[in-house]
Amino acid sequence: MLRNRKQTIFIILSLLIVVVMGFFFKYYTGSAHQWFNNYGAAVFYEIFWCLFAFWFFRSRIAVKQIPLWVFVVTCILEFLQLWHPPLLQEVRATLVGKWLLGTTFAWWDFPHYVLGCILGWVWLRQLQTIGYAKKS
Repeated sequence: MLRNRKQTIFIILSLLIVVVMGFFFKYYTGSAHQWFNNYGAAVFYEIFWCLFAFWFFRSRIAVKQIPLWVFVVTCILEFLQLWHPPLLQEVRATLVGKWLLGTTFAWWDFPHYVLGCILGWVWLRQLQTIGYAKKS
């Protein structure tokens, strides 16, 4: 029970770090700001969803499957940006809709989604070891 509590604390801390870094990248105004705003933030977006899913599914098999499913769902959301029905347009017009669904399709998002899912997988593996660490 104490292991899961420690792991939960690390998941919460990880989520906080990723959210702060993601927003920092999204609204960064310095040099190379376009890359940070458009693609760097996407890496943290993927890591966030990996961590969020890990909050609910913490098995060893989930550590492998979560990044794959996050990548698949994110790719579907990216392709949905090519579709412009009124309901989706209304959702995308809101700030939260922009954050979650995005507004424009870009092929260059996909390599960054892959990178984010790989980093998310590494992060989940580290969190998983906290849950299964043996006491000395």
